[in-house]
Amino acid sequence: MKRFSIFSLMLLLSALLAGCMEEPKLHIIPQPAEMKASSGHFEVTAQTPLVVESGSRNPAERLVEELLPYWGVAMPIAEQGQGILLRVDESIGHKEGYKLEVGRKGILLTGGSDAGLYYGLQSLRQLIIAHNGKIPCGEIADQPHFAYRGAHLDVCRHFFTVEEVKRYIDILAAHKLNRFHWHLTDDQGWRIEIKAFPELTEKGAMRKQTVIGHCHDPKGYDGIPHGGYYTQEEIRDVVEYAAARYITIIPEIEMPGHAQAALHALPQLGCREQQVEVWGMWGVTPEVMCAGKESTYDFLEQVLTEVVELFPGELIHIGGDECPKDRWKECPHCQGRMRELGLENESQLQGYLVARIEKFLNGYGRHIIGWDDILEGGVTPTATVMSWQGSKGGIHAAKQGNNAIMAPMEYCYFDFYQTKSREGEGLGIGGWVSFDKVYGWDPYEGLNTEERKHIIGMQCNLWSEYITTADHLYQMLLPRLAALCEVQWAYDRRDPATVRERMETQRRFYEANNWPYAPYYFEGRL
Repeated sequence: MKRFSIFSLMLLLSALLAGCMEEPKLHIIPQPAEMKASSGHFEVTAQTPLVVESGSRNPAERLVEELLPYWGVAMPIAEQGQGILLRVDESIGHKEGYKLEVGRKGILLTGGSDAGLYYGLQSLRQLIIAHNGKIPCGEIADQPHFAYRGAHLDVCRHFFTVEEVKRYIDILAAHKLNRFHWHLTDDQGWRIEIKAFPELTEKGAMRKQTVIGHCHDPKGYDGIPHGGYYTQEEIRDVVEYAAARYITIIPEIEMPGHAQAALHALPQLGCREQQVEVWGMWGVTPEVMCAGKESTYDFLEQVLTEVVELFPGELIHIGGDECPKDRWKECPHCQGRMRELGLENESQLQGYLVARIEKFLNGYGRHIIGWDDILEGGVTPTATVMSWQGSKGGIHAAKQGNNAIMAPMEYCYFDFYQTKSREGEGLGIGGWVSFDKVYGWDPYEGLNTEERKHIIGMQCNLWSEYITTADHLYQMLLPRLAALCEVQWAYDRRDPATVRERMETQRRFYEANNWPYAPYYFEGRL
């Protein structure tokens, strides 16, 4: 009996010692390309200096700012000394790549550019919170798979303040996204100040009321005015804020459909030139911009002239989706323009509008993105197509040589419910997109090796018909954004076997940053 007890004790001791000797786990979202832990650790405290050996101070300043709520004090930034050394070295091989080396006496972070340093610091930030500052020794080498890693936000159906948008950008940056698609105009509100047309925000930024319930089963209207817009000064502030986090903002100015707020402010833009209200309903209205009148193109060019001055990025989104052609079919201006151009149908008329606007923006050194609806009227080889109606639009665009961004609703519409049962989720627009569904998505499906080169990236879309508060917004984004960012950044190294364990660490990261998140995935609900 005594022998058995001693033997059992020895087995238990061996197990405990083996557990102590296991290499610590490095849980990072998105999954790095290469990662190796070793014995020992380096302790990072609020007093550990960030030593900028080369590159700008910006990545270090951002980490100090992001960890301030965690530490309670600002970490020091120095130009020499020991601690966390930051340097830029193009030999990393990828501008957004980095190498993180943790030794017992310090940390060396090398980035292919300042952006690479920033992404490396985001990984380090996760490790600091996960390990209470005691960072396991080891090495991480990492770089993204896709060049375009985006997220969209609709501020037209429900308006969000500058501070709420900035917090949204903070969340994107922590997940290593580099594009923010800002949907600024629609039927339900015009949200960007245009000095040439002050009526757009004076009249078009506020709707009288909002529909209650789903648009296909309305319960009336709430009778509450809703609106808001961003001044050009505020736009510049947000653009600068995003750029400091290596995120380029892509503004969307809808045309020729989804424009009823603009038509309310400037009735002459429509075919009938009649007064319409800023729409309080969801869905698709028949009221669209007239594609036959030259004054419509003058308006669009004046608006876009101001837009390109506010947004320095290469891409401008022109919408182009869900444009009914009923008004065009009965409009003498549109029919006359079609005869003049020898066009066979109204879809080709929209193709003419898109091509003309593209040429105008090309004159400013910019390129257009349009929703995949623009394929119906034909597009130039230089237009980028954003595929939302399933993957077929992106596949079609890639096969004909256009660059495409994948955002199919069945995987990327984060306004959809997060569980099949919808229990406890409140009112949503419909559909179902779970964390696991996003994580298992293959954006290359149906494409050969050559065609895959035209899929430059992907994004999630967050439409705000039923998202009325910032907390709800962030809960719709998280944790599904973590699944998407692994597809974006780590497409070829996703690990379903470890993702749930890693997401428990990520959950603590969200809580440390005070970011609201949905509980369904962590509860094991589909």
